Amino acid sequence: MVKTWKKEIIGKKIKVVDSKNKSLVGLTGDVVEETKNTITLSNKKKLLKSHVTLEIGKEIVDGKSLQKKPEDRIKK
Repeated sequence: MVKTWKKEIIGKKIKVVDSKNKSLVGLTGDVVEETKNTITLSNKKKLLKSHVTLEIGKEIVDGKSLQKKPEDRIKK
């Protein structure tokens, strides 16, 4: 089941489980930066939130649910 995520993701290890760009599926890394629309991993890869489904810990998260400024998503 795909969930929304209301916690901080910087520093978390993530894995791309689905993407519009199929070459990104299986990509893993630690989140080092987050903007409203992108996630930057420790391996310098930038992911568009609207194009990916992520595994964070043991939860599957739709990237579209992350499409807010991090500080706005966390405080609600």
